Amino acid sequence: MTRPEPWQMVAENYPVSVVMQTRFQDIDPNRHLNNVAFAALFENARVRLNRELRPWGDRPKNERSMVAAVTINYLREGQYPDDVEVSSGVSKIGRSSYIIAQAMFQNDRCIATCDSVIVCRTDGEGKPLRAAVVTELEKMRTKG
Repeated sequence: MTRPEPWQMVAENYPVSVVMQTRFQDIDPNRHLNNVAFAALFENARVRLNRELRPWGDRPKNERSMVAAVTINYLREGQYPDDVEVSSGVSKIGRSSYIIAQAMFQNDRCIATCDSVIVCRTDGEGKPLRAAVVTELEKMRTKG
């Protein structure tokens, strides 16, 4: 496992944060949050960030965003019933894709990080990001 960069484990380096409740069904037999729960919590926060970046009603009907890759680093055990805070931002912007970087915190400690590659497709093919999309992505940059 590649250890996350130090900046990735600091909540203040992300422009958006959301607090979420953990659920009893999220725990494994050892009473820790299971890996699927981590993925679902990151997904929920990622979707909220994407909706804020690019309101769905404003994009052309032939344009789609798709998750191409997700990498999660599990750093500490998560506990139920404690809430988690997921902080998110855009760490990199490419020609036709961008990376959403995230960190999950519980009781003021970073328990996991996540990088998701989001690919934009128009008419079923990879196309350069529109200038308006890049402008919105720049507003959500991480500090790292």
